[in-house]
Order: sequence, then structure tokens, then C-alpha cells
Amino acid sequence: MALFKNIFSGKNKESLDKGLEKTKTSVFSKLAKAVAGKSTVDAEVLDNLEEVLVTSDVGVNTTLKIIERIEERVSGEKYFGTDELNKILKEEIAGLLAENETTDNKVLIPETKTPYVIMVVGVNGVGKTTTIGKLAHRFKSEGKSVVLGAADTFRAAAVDQLVIWSERVGVPIVKQAMGSDPASVAFDTLQSAVSQNADVVIIDTAGRLHNKVNLMNELTKIKRVMQKVIPDAPHEVMLVLDGSTGQNAVEQARQFTKATEVSSLTITKLDGTAKGGVVIGISDEFKIPVKYIGVGEAMEDLQVFDKMEFVDSFFKTN
Repeated sequence: MALFKNIFSGKNKESLDKGLEKTKTSVFSKLAKAVAGKSTVDAEVLDNLEEVLVTSDVGVNTTLKIIERIEERVSGEKYFGTDELNKILKEEIAGLLAENETTDNKVLIPETKTPYVIMVVGVNGVGKTTTIGKLAHRFKSEGKSVVLGAADTFRAAAVDQLVIWSERVGVPIVKQAMGSDPASVAFDTLQSAVSQNADVVIIDTAGRLHNKVNLMNELTKIKRVMQKVIPDAPHEVMLVLDGSTGQNAVEQARQFTKATEVSSLTITKLDGTAKGGVVIGISDEFKIPVKYIGVGEAMEDLQVFDKMEFVDSFFKTN
């Protein structure tokens, strides 16, 4: 597939290749077993392939789409060899993801929105605070001024961690006392950002799923209060998911998308897991742009998600 030929290079691609190494090794090991002793792609091979994809956390619905596409391709070719299966699979996954492509994740910060307000949601432990810190670093390195808002006021560690990140990156933070009203923190943050002519505001929110009604009420209140300062805020609601939890991340996406209007996804911790296939399933199922993926500990290892680069690394054989 010419689409992939010689278009990726540089340190980021190396990090992506390394970050997906465990997933790739697991998938190729399973694929080898799926076609063992077979010379053509028959019904048994397709059944085995379906199991490979499901157990690699691609997800049932997305897996069925991929299998159907491969069935269509091989049905007219009696002697389609198993040695071509990797190539076909790569092309069909790339094609599926390309169909779900939107322009939303190509423009990270629209210049027409100043300040651009990102409200970050997600359960505790998914890497939400780290993601916020790395995003602040990315935007600052691009010459943008950033203000952080510590609106996860129910957990002291969350505020403390965000303060550490603000100091590390060198950006201002707005916070209040433990237990303060999160909406009040968001209000103060936006007022401060407007007075400073900031380019970007990133608001952390409570990392508790509790129940959908409480979550919805809390996030709706934060939005409503922010809109008293900036009428169309937040411009983006980013859900952070831990890729290493596989299908648990999918379930969290379901719960949060029911509770609030999520407009972008960040999937973290892909470097420490063999469950990287979850990115394919989440991207396909929710039709919400995956904007960033985490493939390591370094600041630069929070990467802008490029579907073609991802598939290229996923299937890289050398």
C-alpha cells in the first residue's frame, strides 16, 4: 500500500514504534498461530483472525467490520495466501480508520478561539494530570501562553500534582482550598486567563465516575459557570483513557460520552501494554477524534495521534 511508503521519520516515529512494541509482538504471535499449517485464507483462518482481533482489544463490533471486509476481498480469490494476510489486515484497518477521519484533530488550537478552553475529564489513575502537564508543555513550546485550572478539588493529591506540573512547565495555575466548588475554580481560572490574554486554558476536573447523574450535573455546572466568562466555553471536552486497561477504557468512554459531550480523546500508557488495539476500536466505535496518545514517560511521548502512522507502527516488521 503506497500510502505508507517512506512518509514517516524522526524521533516521534521511533517513540511510537517502541511504544507499540508489546502490542505488535502480541498480535503477530497470535496471527502466526491463527494461520499455522494453512496456505490459504479459509473460514477457519478468518475465525481465528476474529479471535486474534477481539483478544487484542480491538473490540467486537470493529472486529466484525474488519473480518467482513477481508471476507469480501478473499471470496473472489480462491488461492489467496495466508502470507498476504498481514498486508490485507493492515490495509483494511487503515481504510476503516481513514473513513472515520475528521478534520477536528488536525487543528489542535483554533486561532479564532482565544483563550481556547479545554476541559479535561476521566477517572483517577488514567494519567489525566500528567496529560494536562504534557499538553501545557506542548502548547508553551509552540509559543502559546497557558493557564491551568485545578478544579479537581476533592482530592488533595490532584491539586498538588497539577501544581508540580505547572512549576515544571513554567505556566501559571489557579487553585483554591481543598473541597472548594470546582465550578468556582473554573470561573476564577477563566477570569485570570482573560486578564492575562492567555491563548489556552486547561481545566482539570474530578476523576470520579460515581454515577452518571452526579457526573453529568457536576460537569454541566462547571460548563455553565465558565460560560459566564466565555460564552462558548469549553471549546473542547477531552476524555483521557488508560489504554492499558483495554475494554475497561471502552466502558469508561461509554459512561463519559453518556454523561457529557466529549469532543476529543487522549489514550495513555500504550507503551506498557499489549492492548494497543483498543485505540482502533475506540476510534471506530465512538466517532470522536483521538487527538493524542501516550507512548512513554518523556514530555514528547504524548504524541498527536496520526492514524496512518499508528497503523504503520502497529504492523512494522523491522
